This record gives sequence, structure tokens and C-alpha cells, in this order.
Amino acid sequence: MDRFASMQAFARVVELGSFAKAAERMGISTSACSRQVADLEAHLDTRLLNRTTRSLSLTESGHAFHLRCVQLIADLEDAEQVAHAGRERPRGTLRITCPVNFGLHHVSPLLGPFLRKHPDVRLDVSLSDRMVDIVDEGFDLAIRIGESRSTSVIARKLAESRLVTCASPAYLERHGTPVTPGQLGQHNCLIYEYLNPRNEWRFVDRAGTEYRIRVAGNVHTNNGDMHAAVAAQGLGICFEPDFIVAAHLEAGRLVAILPDFTPPAASIYAVYPSRRHLSAKVRAFVDFVAAAFAAPGRRAPGPAEAGIANTGKPR
Repeated sequence: MDRFASMQAFARVVELGSFAKAAERMGISTSACSRQVADLEAHLDTRLLNRTTRSLSLTESGHAFHLRCVQLIADLEDAEQVAHAGRERPRGTLRITCPVNFGLHHVSPLLGPFLRKHPDVRLDVSLSDRMVDIVDEGFDLAIRIGESRSTSVIARKLAESRLVTCASPAYLERHGTPVTPGQLGQHNCLIYEYLNPRNEWRFVDRAGTEYRIRVAGNVHTNNGDMHAAVAAQGLGICFEPDFIVAAHLEAGRLVAILPDFTPPAASIYAVYPSRRHLSAKVRAFVDFVAAAFAAPGRRAPGPAEAGIANTGKPR
């Protein structure tokens, strides 16, 4: 049994959800594709796929094994590209994860131009606001808001956004407008799961004094768009990146408060696994996105991005 070929067949079956489609993509017969996966299961002495006449699904073991297969196949593609240094070109599947709102409004418009420039690349994009472990889950690249402290990844700064403290006019009319960060303790502050796990909001005043305020509220969400929508309904004060609340602010559904107290910038990073050789497909995508965000006349992800350089110190 050619284990690597069997792993490629298994990964393709999972990707396409069908032995027939996987076989067609690989240029082999359906029976040969099925036999490769069956041989792999026999070698591992475990079932990887649950099969019915109408569907396929991963077993628990299959899910864990699939993540490793995807990574190994990506590593082989990377190794082949390194071996062809000097004439390497971006190709293969690029697995990307990024936050939902940012992905929809600022990454998706770049995908078409990128693929037209690099037609040998196939994109597999996952939108999620949770902090994805790109190494364990087999992603090539993540777009993240905020710094990565992991030593297993490299982070390249793409741009900056700013955090905005805001509430609806109706909420402020009912409860008053806080004029200092300390007064936030008297208000219902909406909690966004991925912004700060300690529910601590930070500010700096014009004299450079830093404030760290522990906040609390009766609504907790794990999606930035829902968080902003809840605030726009008058349920409390939110603390969000400007690219999420911009439309609400422009429409008057939310009003920025605490103008004399500035939250720290929320940097936008491209994050990828720490490898000696960066694959051409990852390098090409990161360079493309960085150049797009820095392009003159292009609307940046947030108002604070004007003049931000397109690269940052790796972390």
C-alpha cells in the first residue's frame, strides 16, 4: 500500500464528500479510490469514515487523522515548491481562517483578484470568531485582530483598526453618558468573548495615563456583528473594533462615547505556522493582502489605518 497516496485519496474524499468525485478529481476509478481508503483504514486498524448509501461522515478518529493528513499534504506541496526554488509559483490548496465580519467585508473582496493573479491556487476559507489553533487544525494562515502571543506561529502586521466605546442614543438617554472610564462600572457593558477574556477594557487619556476597567453586563456574545446589533437595540455599552460598528455609527444607531479616553489600537495580523521555508502560496497571499490594505485610495478596514505600514515585526 502506498500510504501517502491513500492519505491523499482519503483527504480528497473528505474534501469533496464523495468517492466518485474524489476519484474523478484524482484521475482514478471510484473502486480504486474506495480501495485506497479501505486499505488505509485496515493499516490503521480503525474506521475513518461512516458510510451510508447517501452520505459520508468522519468518525472521531477520522476527524483527527484528517487534520494531520491535510497538514502533511500541505507540507509535501511546500517541500516541492522549495525544491523548485527560482521557478516556484504559488499553487495548491491554501487553507485560511479569519473573523466573520472582517472576512466578509475586507477579505472576501480580495479573493477574486488574488485567484486571477494566481490561478494555480485553490482557496479553502473558514470564517470563525474563535481563536483557531492553526497548527493543530491544519490551517496555512489566519487573519487575526490583536497580537498573537504563541511562539509556534509567525505574525505579520497588515494594518491597524481602533476600538470604539459606544452605545445607542436610547440607552444613553435612559442611563446617562459616562464621561470617565471609571463610570463604566455603573453601566451595563456588553461582553464580547474574544476581545478580552478578563472583561477588562483599557484606555489612555490625553496625558498618557492608562486605565484598566473591569466591566460587567447581562449579555455575552461570541460574534462581533451580534454584539453591535445588541448595543444598537439599546441594551448596553459595547467596546468593538471600528470596522464592526462603523455602519451603526454612520447611521446613528450607535454613538461613540468617552472621546477623551482612547482604547489601544487593535492590530490586524496575518498569522502562519513557524516553518523554515514559507510556502509560495502563503507568501503570495500575505503580500497581496498587505499591498491591498496599503493601496492609495482603497478603503482600509478601519479609520485608524491611514498611513499604517503594510508590514510589522514578526512575533
